[in-house]
Amino acid sequence: MPCGLYISSHLAPRDELASSTSTQLPGIVPRGEITPTTKRFGLSSVVPQSAHLDGAGWLLFNGFAAVWSACRLMYKQQVHAVYYFFRFRIQRQVFSVRKSRPLSVLFVFCLLTLCRAASAQLEFEGAPLNYDSAAVDDPVARLQQKLDNGDASLSWDDKHGWLPSVLEQLRVSQSSQVLVFSKTSLQLRRIMPGRPRALYYNDDTYIGWVQRGDVVEVSAVDPNLGAIFYTLKQQITESPQFVRDRGQCLICHASSRTKGVPGHLVRSVYPSRDGQPHFGLGTITTDHSTPFDKRFGGWYVTGTHGDMRHLGNAIADDNRKDPIDSEPGANLESLGQLLRTSPYLKPGSDLVSLMVLEHQSQMHNLITRASFETRRANYHDAVMNAALKRSEDYSSESTGRRISSAAEKLIEYLLFSDEFQLKSPVAGTSDFASEFSSRGPRDGQGRSLRDFDLQTRLFRYPCSFLIYSEAFDAMPQPMLDAVYSRLVEILAVAPKSTGEESPFAHLSESDRNAIREILTETKPAFRERLAAISNATP
Repeated sequence: MPCGLYISSHLAPRDELASSTSTQLPGIVPRGEITPTTKRFGLSSVVPQSAHLDGAGWLLFNGFAAVWSACRLMYKQQVHAVYYFFRFRIQRQVFSVRKSRPLSVLFVFCLLTLCRAASAQLEFEGAPLNYDSAAVDDPVARLQQKLDNGDASLSWDDKHGWLPSVLEQLRVSQSSQVLVFSKTSLQLRRIMPGRPRALYYNDDTYIGWVQRGDVVEVSAVDPNLGAIFYTLKQQITESPQFVRDRGQCLICHASSRTKGVPGHLVRSVYPSRDGQPHFGLGTITTDHSTPFDKRFGGWYVTGTHGDMRHLGNAIADDNRKDPIDSEPGANLESLGQLLRTSPYLKPGSDLVSLMVLEHQSQMHNLITRASFETRRANYHDAVMNAALKRSEDYSSESTGRRISSAAEKLIEYLLFSDEFQLKSPVAGTSDFASEFSSRGPRDGQGRSLRDFDLQTRLFRYPCSFLIYSEAFDAMPQPMLDAVYSRLVEILAVAPKSTGEESPFAHLSESDRNAIREILTETKPAFRERLAAISNATP
């Protein structure tokens, strides 16, 4: 996790608004102008600023740009696959003979560089999202501002460096600790089954720590930009600085695995004895819908789960038929037989915390995607309205469809559609469940969206607690209107029979009533929408 997402419904990038002297259609490059798009295509040397091409020349140039953009979208995942193949499968072998094979080293280095550059060509870099250049306002940026102003300070711990103090300042509980031993993150060389990476998180911040690590890894959710990634050097200094990542983390954290935006993900892999995943066996991005027996590969897991089995606490063989024996790692309440836990803040890797992390990571991503989709759709309308001399507030039908589609996907996940039904009760081994449930608003009957079920599903009331998050509230108003209107509709009546099972058929009448009543008392925006719809109904 801390070391992402990517949206586009159009072939050509739209990184530039119209210039002050002319109106340009999306994806069209004005003559003689070098834009972020042309630089990203690597065309600035081909089409210098002083170039003067005739109409046919510029038509050909823009046609090439559009085709290149389309190819980028179609083959983005293949580029990621090539990158990972060379990074994890060939890197060690090639560099072990780098002195005798200079040309091989050069070839692989160039290929890795090209793959990384291609995989980093993401549409959210330009307008209207401006991920790289827009002002950041997340918990880490706010903490850094306090540190710079002298309003806060970090304390050094001889055993864990800045970690305990960072957790305290960012209000992240130690009980959220989970341990991952697969080599799937920034400091992979220091991670192994005997020395796993520790993760801690709250509703908007994720923190990673590795024994003898060079940095503390931190990511936080910016309400407008999605996940922002930082590192904090593990060295004593009077002025500790969180340094923002400028692209390396996005190789993994901005792909289809993160819903196409800068975001977070939990991966289940088949780890070898040194923690290296057997990529040939596949990897799984997990959330609350993932079957239990496919979860937690490469993670340590403490907690009970009855007859269900998972992939955690185990090393995989390179055997496609039966790579992991899940039995020895099942229902472990202590990791003492697997590793030395004394270097960590807590002795376990809580099962319930892992399950919340799975849900939360993709919920964040879908909120960011809904926000990005709305802003990009509105931006496209603004460009087209100017080009066609329409009213500035005109909204096209395609924009409405894009917003509705993104809202529906968000709501389905928000209400736990397709959630895997637990076959046995689950329980963790730390104070995480009680601490997590104690936070957040409750209604007059003492009910909260943070109350756990853990018998047949994760939460007692299947509506995500992240509906209270700053990122959710920061979504553009058209998206909020669409989400709240649809929520009111879904929670008011049972889904109608249409010959196909509704994605909300899992909600019983008592579920719908409870969620509606909780939100009415604890979420003012929902209450206002419910009242408006009720007053408008004859």
